[in-house]
Amino acid sequence: MASRFLTYLLTPYLTGKLSVALYGDMSLVYAAIPFLNVIFTYGLETAFFRYAQKEGKPDEVYNTLMMSMLVSTVILSALLLLNAGHLAQLLRMEEHPEYLRWCTYIIALDALATLPFARLRQEGRPVRYAVIRITGVLVNIGMVYFFLSVCPRLVSQPGGSFVSLFFRPDNGVGYIIIANLIQAAVTLVMLYKQLAQFKFSFNARLWKEIMIYSLPLTVAGFGGMINETFDRIMLNWWAPGSTELAAKVQVGIYSANYKLSILITLFITAFRMGAEPFFFKQAGEGNAPRTYARIMKFFVITITLMFLFVALYLDIWKHFIRNKDMWVGLKVVPILLFANMFLGIYYNLSIWYKLSGRTMAGAWITLIGAAVTLAINAAFIPFFSYMACAWATCLCYGTMMVISFIWGQKAYPVPYAWKKLVAYMVIVLVLFLIHKGLTLLWSSTIFSLVLATLFMGAYALFIIKIERKEFGKLPVIGKYI
Repeated sequence: MASRFLTYLLTPYLTGKLSVALYGDMSLVYAAIPFLNVIFTYGLETAFFRYAQKEGKPDEVYNTLMMSMLVSTVILSALLLLNAGHLAQLLRMEEHPEYLRWCTYIIALDALATLPFARLRQEGRPVRYAVIRITGVLVNIGMVYFFLSVCPRLVSQPGGSFVSLFFRPDNGVGYIIIANLIQAAVTLVMLYKQLAQFKFSFNARLWKEIMIYSLPLTVAGFGGMINETFDRIMLNWWAPGSTELAAKVQVGIYSANYKLSILITLFITAFRMGAEPFFFKQAGEGNAPRTYARIMKFFVITITLMFLFVALYLDIWKHFIRNKDMWVGLKVVPILLFANMFLGIYYNLSIWYKLSGRTMAGAWITLIGAAVTLAINAAFIPFFSYMACAWATCLCYGTMMVISFIWGQKAYPVPYAWKKLVAYMVIVLVLFLIHKGLTLLWSSTIFSLVLATLFMGAYALFIIKIERKEFGKLPVIGKYI
């Protein structure tokens, strides 16, 4: 979570350094990367957790999957490098095909690091995991600052500087990608111990079984990326306005404000890192469903508190976006916060098909969500711009959450206290709407913050009173995070 938060801290820096259009350019590049990450890793991370536990031979599973990952990464990287120009045209970035080539190297290095990182998680070694992740992020931040702040200053000095040998002031977005590439390389080098454990052995029978399990996860992951990032690409295609520059400005505004909703996503990501191996290890216990239900309850309590923390204090959080021209998009933040709440709950619910091996169910659910995303964005982006993207994201994740709950309760019943959890989400929504209404009547920053604090405190006290007996029963999963 710390590593993701450090990356998040680049938001005020980049929104201050880049124009709205250039920030849109950067966002388009990073909207394409997750699609390719899904293809390069094709569900092997989750498959490793399941089969390392199921087979009882984590070394054999690790070696087989690393062999598969190594071969596929070489082939896919070659295909991407050969078609970088066509992908640049698809993103309306024909003048910079080199961005796609550099991104290919990032994706390849990240793919090769996936299973070593998974092994650290499976072995319950959070300190090494965190040190490597945080070091990589610090390298990225340092290199971004070097390229965007230090190099321009050195070049402008009388007599020039050695950086003039390689630095080009008009390549701002390119240097952000290069910084990311350096991060990926450093991270892979730091995983040398896990990479050294890899032996060139391959179990064909095991690989075939894992492919049957993991390929539906790839479909689900690909659909998930449509839900998560494809709206930026569609916004770039169809945003209201007559010019390509106007479209990129809309992408920049939406992407910057999307970052504010990622505060919930930071927690969800950290939770998934620890919860997924924990869920698989708990699967054989007789009280596993009750454990999952209790974890879900505390998860929902946490994300509802985080929703209030961001939505009610938006007058403070907006200053993370240094470019005030982007503040016009702040209205999407509460919608996206709720969308990410739905997504987090869906991740919890999805354990039923991962444990039971019915990964095609996850693929179907995600594809339904992708269809919702594509349909709403295609129909409404030309009229409502990025507001259509925000509502499409919310409705997509809400749909996936409901379908997964209904389907999962039939296939793998878990005694979720769903009425109480729905009530908690409704309560925080009502508190936000009341706060919004009162601050519209009296536009005062001090009044808004005082009211936010009162509402936040009241909700926290309400939760403590209702769940007092439950707080001592939460299973300890922290050692996996």
